[in-house]
Amino acid sequence: MALAQPTPSPSDQAVSSALRTLATERDGLTILMDAIGNGLGALFTAAVETIAASQGRVIVTGIGKSGHIARKIVATLASTGTPAHYVHPAEASHGDLGMVQAEDVIVALSWSGETAELADIIGYSRRFRVPLIALTSNASSSLGHAADICLALPKANEACPNGLAPTTSTTMQLALGDALAIALLEKRGFTAEHFRVFHPGGKLGARLKLVRDIMHKNERLPIVGIEARMDEAIEEIGRKGFGSVIVAHPDGTLAGIVTDGDLRRNLRPDLGTLPVSAIMTKTPRTIAPDDLVATALEIQETSKITALIVVENDRPVGLVHYLDLLRAGAA
Repeated sequence: MALAQPTPSPSDQAVSSALRTLATERDGLTILMDAIGNGLGALFTAAVETIAASQGRVIVTGIGKSGHIARKIVATLASTGTPAHYVHPAEASHGDLGMVQAEDVIVALSWSGETAELADIIGYSRRFRVPLIALTSNASSSLGHAADICLALPKANEACPNGLAPTTSTTMQLALGDALAIALLEKRGFTAEHFRVFHPGGKLGARLKLVRDIMHKNERLPIVGIEARMDEAIEEIGRKGFGSVIVAHPDGTLAGIVTDGDLRRNLRPDLGTLPVSAIMTKTPRTIAPDDLVATALEIQETSKITALIVVENDRPVGLVHYLDLLRAGAA
């Protein structure tokens, strides 16, 4: 008599479903990568060059699930230095075509390439010679034929078991949109400083600030000369309240740092009479004032230190404490 097999738990079934979905979408991305390496890459390069040469914006359009992906592509382009705007194809037919200018570039998304709602915006692009880039799986479609550049996405299985709900297809559209945005970012030399301009809020904005924006300096800087005794250094630590004091050579260049950890490791009756050079850390971690706060956070967390010296031309000009990163919202 055969033994009854245990029934999978709902949680096991859900995990199996999730893994199948992710595997199917991963396979779609692999197929897309192969296509870019085998013909689609030349068209992708042409799309990047066309957008980069444009004096206007990227107008991205699509309806249904493709419309949702179009909106995300717009957000990614705009935040990485490529001005972009979403135009709903149905609204375009009722006045929003006025948003599209001759110097713009239109990127139209339609998996089938036969989306009826796109007809008017496609016609407008041809009439006024606005460059049209298509993201579709069907290069022979109406959209594919009309486009100046057709980025034909390869066929791939949808993760939906019925093969109906757009899943793998939208993942591929989104990934190719991200690839366009990053290629344009790199072509334009878009830096973290530019990124900071467009992302001033939240934790990301805090991490994209410069160290000089949050460092303590001038009279707030805890510092003593290398000729000082430890009782002077301890007094400076207490006065400034950062748990450490910077040590400088007579010419102002950095000599080291004395931290509360150094004090604990060197507790002895004559500690106050010792020169700071006797217990200081001679190779402290440093950062430049124009480095990102994100870099300061990485150094402090990796090195397990709470105070980071800001150095310019070998001279200490500031101090960043871990609490400063917390207050700034970066940590």
